[in-house]
Amino acid sequence: MKSDDELKHDVIDELEWDPVVDETGIEVDVLDRVVTLRGSVPSYAQKIAVEKAVQRVDGVRAVVVRLHVLPPGAEALADEALAAAAVAVLEATDGVPRGAIGVQADRGCLTLTGTLDWGHQRRAAEIAVGRLRGVVGIVDRIDVRSQADAAEIGAKIAGALKRRARADAQRMQIDVRDGVVTLSGVVHSLAEKRAAHGIAWATRGVRDVVDRLTVE
Repeated sequence: MKSDDELKHDVIDELEWDPVVDETGIEVDVLDRVVTLRGSVPSYAQKIAVEKAVQRVDGVRAVVVRLHVLPPGAEALADEALAAAAVAVLEATDGVPRGAIGVQADRGCLTLTGTLDWGHQRRAAEIAVGRLRGVVGIVDRIDVRSQADAAEIGAKIAGALKRRARADAQRMQIDVRDGVVTLSGVVHSLAEKRAAHGIAWATRGVRDVVDRLTVE
């Protein structure tokens, strides 16, 4: 098993390697294989990219993100222009129903509202607007309709995990209440954790996912 110093070195190397990431304003700390990121990044998209880069590093148990988004002055947009850009990109995003999502902008933070049929549509909407210049944060208040039976949802998630031959599937507990899926148990890696989270979101009838999985 890697020491915290070795893990910190690997995380820094991964951030420096990733061409999407500007690591110059990021400070990395590691304690008991939990990585804490502090500092600033120039965009919300980079903040997400940094988190994903750290999750790729073998041995990381969890990631604590304390990064501030400080876009360059040239990329800062007035809230009216940012909201209009967000509406335009949502209209052009495949799989997201046109006109289903409302957008409000406040000092670069976007609030998304509306109702959708699938959890993956909600995620697609958030990813789409998160790539816009000038976005510093996203508040996702989109509701997802849930008409499926809880047992049916749980069975579909368990079946999808089994089909993908996830080694840790047997050690996961899946609880479904009113369309909210809670995943708990122990997994071997953040990759397994992300996969389970994604499978839950892609299942019809899921309104939200609570991730309580821990990495060994």
